[in-house]
Amino acid sequence: MIELVAFLGNYGEEYKNTRHNTAWLFEDSVRYLSNLSWQNKFKAEFAVEDYKSLVQKMVDLNILKLRSDSSLPVPENCPSKIYFMKPLTYMNLSGQAVIEACKFYKIPAENVLIVHDEIELALGFLSLKWSGGLGGHNGLRSLKEVFGTPDFWRLRFGVGKPSNGNVADYVLGRFSQDESITLSQVFSVAEELFAKVLTSKDASKLLGEWSKKKVVE
Repeated sequence: MIELVAFLGNYGEEYKNTRHNTAWLFEDSVRYLSNLSWQNKFKAEFAVEDYKSLVQKMVDLNILKLRSDSSLPVPENCPSKIYFMKPLTYMNLSGQAVIEACKFYKIPAENVLIVHDEIELALGFLSLKWSGGLGGHNGLRSLKEVFGTPDFWRLRFGVGKPSNGNVADYVLGRFSQDESITLSQVFSVAEELFAKVLTSKDASKLLGEWSKKKVVE
């Protein structure tokens, strides 16, 4: 099960609302994360939430439903806490922050979910991925280096790629007004998928539908 979620991005006002900070924009949009108490820890903005309290918020928002016996839809042996972080190391050193938290709480790579932008997917696509290639993403490369393995979960938001020009300039560029509207629609769908991933005993069962899905035309 997922015990730690890292939203990748770049710290600083100049990077706010850029494509490379899509994960941070998503975190800001998730209603059941709105009351997290963030603190500076592990080279990141870091928050801890009681697992069952988080699930209760999902139910209260009608994102998840109670079971037929009116109990919370939590799997057996679920973690007591779940951790969230936004590394402040800049994208290419994201792993330094994540590995500190994982070592402290003894969380293995396979119980980590990385939320990030993905240029190999067009805007409007949403993807849940386990392990695999890094797609040239510097944040993922940093994570593979510190973990010593690519075996961790990824929630990917398509941002597209430039038809010509510098990729670095593109991902550090801002969304247009129309793109921002599309992205907000993707976030609405992703909020529910994210809840399912966090409450799934075996997230691999979601891969069939969500490995690469166009959710907004």
